Amino acid sequence: MPAWRTIRAELRQLVGESTYEIWLAPLELKAWDGELLLLEAPAATRAWVSDRFGRVLERCARQTLGAGTRVALDGGDARQHAPSRASVPAPGAPRETFNPRYNFEQFIIGKGNRLAHAAALAVAELPGQAYNPLFLHAPPGLGKTHLLHAIGNYVLAFGGGATVRYTTAEAFTNHFIAALGAKSLEPFKRAYRDADVLLIDDVQFLASKAKTEEEFFHTFNALYESGRQLVLTCDRLPRSLLAIETRLRERFEAGLVADITPPDHATRVAILRKRAALDQIKLAEPAVLDLIAERVTNNIRALEGALIRVVAYHSLTQRPIDLALAAEVMNSMYPDSGSRSPSIGDVQAVVAGAYRLSVGELISSSRAARVAWPRQLAIQLARDLTGASLQTIGDSFGGRNHATVLHACKRVSDRLSDDQHIAGELDDLSHQIRQRQADRDC
Repeated sequence: MPAWRTIRAELRQLVGESTYEIWLAPLELKAWDGELLLLEAPAATRAWVSDRFGRVLERCARQTLGAGTRVALDGGDARQHAPSRASVPAPGAPRETFNPRYNFEQFIIGKGNRLAHAAALAVAELPGQAYNPLFLHAPPGLGKTHLLHAIGNYVLAFGGGATVRYTTAEAFTNHFIAALGAKSLEPFKRAYRDADVLLIDDVQFLASKAKTEEEFFHTFNALYESGRQLVLTCDRLPRSLLAIETRLRERFEAGLVADITPPDHATRVAILRKRAALDQIKLAEPAVLDLIAERVTNNIRALEGALIRVVAYHSLTQRPIDLALAAEVMNSMYPDSGSRSPSIGDVQAVVAGAYRLSVGELISSSRAARVAWPRQLAIQLARDLTGASLQTIGDSFGGRNHATVLHACKRVSDRLSDDQHIAGELDDLSHQIRQRQADRDC
């Protein structure tokens, strides 16, 4: 049943990869009679899935199969007539409902996402007037989709009847292909161009799809020129979308490009605390959250997924959610290396040696290219590997200030987006630095 595949894709998008794999991936379609979607769930988790995910299951089913759809997990008498084709929306059609948990109140603000949050809120309050388009750039799992849904929820609640629609670039492509096949392009165009706010997730998937790019280009122009709001997310900067036409990349850059970087430890703990409160998770020891935040550092979905896995073990074993249980679960997923972080001196020594410089040259005031780029790499690596504050890093590199450290990190980030060889260079240096620390620990 193609609609079941669509529902599963929507569920994965809404709850995140880790949560989906643990709880929802085992669900199997048993029957569909036009009104009741009957799903088979493992007996051990059926009650938990029904209590925790029943509403989101029903919401996704209704978005795909129609407003009257009901979902059951534990059997029932399904009537055996086939669904009407007319009752099933076209694959990939944009949605007008949003995950209620993805709102601005539940979004934890930290140093890495402050600009993106502020821009998204400004767009929600003044669509088409603040930043248009707004382009949110971040690796997967850092909150881009949360902000899109937050904008959608806000506009629906306070937008005075403004229409807001959400889709992914992949769903847009599927919808376009279906419309071409059915010779129904006009309804397809209206579905997007009549929106006051259009939210497009993962635009990198437009790459190398010439006909879809052409249609998206005209949709973008129609909305932009009429003052409608566009918000786009991507896992890379616009200029790095080399397989997308230049004219589209230029339009993506025409508004505000806001990036989101991985959360620091305090923000990760705050995210976990908020999630625990939302799910009414009772912790025997609050330090459980600190332990999880120490192990999972670069992905919010993985962070929340780790908490969910701890809760799952608690549910299945009836053990309290304490440090012992959390450590047992986390050791199987994110083992603790037990070694100390490298020092800034380790970073400087390795980078200087790799570029045939002395440490004195590396931290000097020289702006020569042979020194400046290794210095910027070393500053980025110090930030990634040592856990030192920006001020401490600046002090260790010849008394540079906080802004200079940030500028160096931005230069590295920009070159990473444009040159894949830089990523390999960073990985090699990181390995050498960690090996130097490991050798000393031995």
